[in-house]
Amino acid sequence: MPTLTYLWLFLAICSEVVATTCLRLSEGFTRPLPSVITVIGYGVSFYLLSLTLRFIPVGVVYAIWSGTGIVLIALIGWVFLKQALDLPALAGMGLILAGVLVINLFSRTVGH
Repeated sequence: MPTLTYLWLFLAICSEVVATTCLRLSEGFTRPLPSVITVIGYGVSFYLLSLTLRFIPVGVVYAIWSGTGIVLIALIGWVFLKQALDLPALAGMGLILAGVLVINLFSRTVGH
């Protein structure tokens, strides 16, 4: 498995997080700049995600991509958009992060 695979996955996650953040800021696609960033960000994210699928199974890639994205978006919402997160939400995100870590650290499916 090429070393670039994890870079592609990392960049796919970053692109998706930027796109989702801008989706919120686009106010229903009524603001042009966040709307354009949303569309481009998702396109870049899906392209990079497709590159990772050459080397890592789709279930594993999707679990890492979506799980990490969920946690990062929730943190951005909490810190920058002042959205509240209660204890059950934080606990759930902790479990998601734990799952992503287990996959990356212990699964042979990922190609270690």
